[in-house]
Amino acid sequence: MSHPVDLLRGALAAEPSRPLVTFYDDATGERVELSVKTFDNWVAKTANLLLDGLAADPGARVALALPVHWQTAVWLFACWSAGLTAIPVDEGEIPADADIVAAGPGRLEAALAATGSGHAEVVGLSLHALGAPLAECPPGVTDYAVEVRSYGDHFTGVTDADAPAVEIGGEVMSGARLVAAGEALGLPPGTRTLTTVSYATPEGLLSGLIGPLASQGSVIICQNLEQSGLDRRISLERATALVTSPSL
Repeated sequence: MSHPVDLLRGALAAEPSRPLVTFYDDATGERVELSVKTFDNWVAKTANLLLDGLAADPGARVALALPVHWQTAVWLFACWSAGLTAIPVDEGEIPADADIVAAGPGRLEAALAATGSGHAEVVGLSLHALGAPLAECPPGVTDYAVEVRSYGDHFTGVTDADAPAVEIGGEVMSGARLVAAGEALGLPPGTRTLTTVSYATPEGLLSGLIGPLASQGSVIICQNLEQSGLDRRISLERATALVTSPSL
């Protein structure tokens, strides 16, 4: 496997019904579980939206002003499927030269300000558990939940393992380098990783997403998880690896 998309395709061919990404938000009580097939469908729809709906050119730069979330993982793989460069920033500065910005509800004003020249597309994600649209969609913003539904759940693209795949902190990594770094973690087969760390960090991206997939494993993404609930969550989800912030 030389590209992150190859990891997803391998998982899809091997066991499409197994859980791949589980998401918790302890502030809202929501839990979402996506099988390999369901995750792949979301990736395909989003990749089709990027290319057909937003007219992204090959190599376009896509800023992800999104927290650690299952939809952030979807957008990363959609960018890679479509041959685009993902720039996860979470709460960090949104690059002014991004061609597309995907932002959560609390980051839409920053996204619009960063793209004030009007050359970039801004996509708003409600991050709602049931896929609800934005409560308020500002002018000039595409509502992801509304638009993505009309796109096909199959996507066939040709990935270039040596092309830029992600930029974090100014460092660009190719798809091949991402997979090599994930494999170098040496996670046991079938690792279930519980993570609270943003995908805008190398640790979060590699240990909390790429590494587990390289081990034919799965990911449990947790937002607003308190220390008091950590052991119970580990036991409930049978997590075998942890990627957590210093506060936990």
